[in-house]
Amino acid sequence: CNYSSARSSDLKNHMTTHTGEKPYKCDECNYRSVTTQGVKRHMAIHTGENPYKCGICNYSSSRSVYLKQHMRTHTGERPYKCGDCNYRSARPQAVKTHMTLHTGEKPYKCGECNYSSILSKNLIHHVR
Repeated sequence: CNYSSARSSDLKNHMTTHTGEKPYKCDECNYRSVTTQGVKRHMAIHTGENPYKCGICNYSSSRSVYLKQHMRTHTGERPYKCGDCNYRSARPQAVKTHMTLHTGEKPYKCGECNYSSILSKNLIHHVR
Protein backbone atom coordinates (compact mmCIF):
# COMPACT_ATOMS: atom_id res chain seq x y z
CA CYS A 1 0.00 0.00 0.00
CA ASN A 2 1.10 3.63 0.02
CA TYR A 3 1.48 4.04 3.82
CA SER A 4 4.64 5.83 4.92
CA SER A 5 6.05 6.97 8.22
CA ALA A 6 9.14 8.68 9.56
CA ARG A 7 9.33 6.16 12.42
CA SER A 8 10.22 2.53 11.78
CA SER A 9 8.13 1.41 14.77
CA ASP A 10 5.01 2.97 13.21
CA LEU A 11 5.72 1.17 9.94
CA LYS A 12 6.25 -2.11 11.79
CA ASN A 13 2.88 -1.70 13.56
CA HIS A 14 1.20 -0.77 10.27
CA MET A 15 2.54 -3.88 8.53
CA THR A 16 0.57 -6.04 10.96
CA THR A 17 -2.64 -4.76 9.32
CA HIS A 18 -1.51 -6.68 6.22
CA THR A 19 -0.06 -9.76 7.92
CA GLY A 20 -2.55 -10.10 10.79
CA GLU A 21 0.41 -10.68 13.10
CA LYS A 22 -0.08 -9.85 16.79
CA PRO A 23 3.41 -10.22 18.21
CA TYR A 24 2.74 -9.01 21.76
CA LYS A 25 1.20 -11.52 24.16
CA CYS A 26 -0.40 -11.34 27.59
CA ASP A 27 1.43 -13.48 30.17
CA GLU A 28 -1.86 -14.30 31.93
CA CYS A 29 -4.09 -15.46 29.05
CA ASN A 30 -4.26 -15.96 25.27
CA TYR A 31 -4.73 -12.26 24.46
CA ARG A 32 -2.43 -10.93 21.75
CA SER A 33 -1.97 -7.41 20.39
CA VAL A 34 -0.34 -5.50 17.58
CA THR A 35 1.25 -3.14 20.14
CA THR A 36 2.81 -3.35 23.58
CA GLN A 37 0.39 -0.59 24.63
CA GLY A 38 -2.53 -2.87 23.72
CA VAL A 39 -1.25 -5.58 26.07
CA LYS A 40 -0.59 -2.99 28.79
CA ARG A 41 -4.22 -1.73 28.56
CA HIS A 42 -5.47 -5.32 28.53
CA MET A 43 -3.59 -6.15 31.76
CA ALA A 44 -6.05 -3.99 33.74
CA ILE A 45 -8.53 -6.86 33.29
CA HIS A 46 -6.23 -9.13 35.30
CA THR A 47 -5.02 -6.60 37.87
CA GLY A 48 -8.35 -4.86 38.41
CA GLU A 49 -6.45 -1.57 38.35
CA ASN A 50 -8.70 1.44 37.73
CA PRO A 51 -6.54 4.53 38.23
CA TYR A 52 -8.95 6.97 36.53
CA LYS A 53 -11.51 8.07 39.10
CA CYS A 54 -14.56 10.31 38.83
CA GLY A 55 -14.53 13.25 41.26
CA ILE A 56 -18.34 13.33 41.42
CA CYS A 57 -19.32 9.69 42.01
CA ASN A 58 -17.51 6.42 42.74
CA TYR A 59 -16.94 5.46 39.09
CA SER A 60 -13.41 4.38 38.18
CA SER A 61 -11.87 3.06 34.99
CA SER A 62 -8.77 1.44 33.60
CA ARG A 63 -8.61 3.97 30.73
CA SER A 64 -8.84 7.75 30.65
CA VAL A 65 -11.06 7.66 27.56
CA TYR A 66 -13.70 5.71 29.51
CA LEU A 67 -13.62 8.26 32.34
CA LYS A 68 -13.99 11.09 29.83
CA GLN A 69 -17.02 9.33 28.35
CA HIS A 70 -18.45 8.73 31.84
CA MET A 71 -18.08 12.42 32.77
CA ARG A 72 -20.63 13.23 30.08
CA THR A 73 -23.29 11.56 32.27
CA HIS A 74 -22.68 14.37 34.77
CA THR A 75 -22.31 17.25 32.28
CA GLY A 76 -25.03 16.18 29.87
CA GLU A 77 -22.65 16.74 26.95
CA ARG A 78 -23.68 14.80 23.83
CA PRO A 79 -21.10 15.62 21.15
CA TYR A 80 -21.92 12.78 18.76
CA LYS A 81 -24.84 13.42 16.44
CA CYS A 82 -26.80 11.66 13.76
CA GLY A 83 -26.47 13.15 10.29
CA ASP A 84 -30.09 12.27 9.42
CA CYS A 85 -32.05 13.51 12.44
CA ASN A 86 -31.68 15.36 15.75
CA TYR A 87 -30.43 12.34 17.75
CA ARG A 88 -27.33 13.04 19.87
CA SER A 89 -25.32 10.88 22.26
CA ALA A 90 -22.41 10.96 24.67
CA ARG A 91 -21.06 7.77 23.03
CA PRO A 92 -20.05 7.31 19.39
CA GLN A 93 -21.15 3.65 19.42
CA ALA A 94 -24.69 4.71 20.39
CA VAL A 95 -24.90 6.90 17.26
CA LYS A 96 -23.57 4.05 15.14
CA THR A 97 -26.29 1.77 16.52
CA HIS A 98 -28.89 4.52 16.06
CA MET A 99 -27.93 4.90 12.39
CA THR A 100 -29.21 1.38 11.72
CA LEU A 101 -32.71 2.77 12.28
CA HIS A 102 -32.19 4.90 9.17
CA THR A 103 -30.36 2.30 7.08
CA GLY A 104 -32.42 -0.72 8.12
CA GLU A 105 -29.19 -2.65 8.68
CA LYS A 106 -29.35 -5.49 11.19
CA PRO A 107 -25.73 -6.60 11.57
CA TYR A 108 -26.26 -9.26 14.26
CA LYS A 109 -27.48 -12.43 12.53
CA CYS A 110 -28.43 -15.83 13.90
CA GLY A 111 -26.47 -18.75 12.47
CA GLU A 112 -29.39 -21.15 12.90
CA CYS A 113 -32.29 -19.20 11.34
CA ASN A 114 -32.96 -15.94 9.50
CA TYR A 115 -33.29 -13.82 12.68
CA SER A 116 -31.26 -10.60 12.71
CA SER A 117 -31.11 -7.61 15.02
CA ILE A 118 -29.80 -4.09 15.41
CA LEU A 119 -28.46 -4.93 18.89
CA SER A 120 -26.09 -7.75 19.86
CA LYS A 121 -27.91 -8.25 23.17
CA ASN A 122 -31.13 -9.07 21.27
CA LEU A 123 -29.31 -11.76 19.31
CA ILE A 124 -27.84 -13.20 22.52
CA HIS A 125 -31.34 -13.35 24.02
CA HIS A 126 -32.68 -14.97 20.81
CA VAL A 127 -29.99 -17.67 20.83
CA ARG A 128 -30.74 -18.59 24.46
